[in-house]
Amino acid sequence: MDLEEIESLIEAELPDADAEVTQPRGPEDEDHLAALVVSPAFEGKSLVEQHELVYDALGDRMTTDIHAMELKTYAPEEYDG
Repeated sequence: MDLEEIESLIEAELPDADAEVTQPRGPEDEDHLAALVVSPAFEGKSLVEQHELVYDALGDRMTTDIHAMELKTYAPEEYDG
């Protein structure tokens, strides 16, 4: 699955989200990914709830196309990037 496609799926499902997806193990390991997602949808939510929102945005792809994804999620006021 293309990294930009994954970013687009996340950004389409989460209001005003900014997503950056990378392959931390290198391009040869396509199904281990890392995502940095900043969205106002995370405000007031626990870390688990934030991650569930991202997994929900990806739907079945989390079981069919993506083996593992490391997530870093932030509300805009929490992110210092």
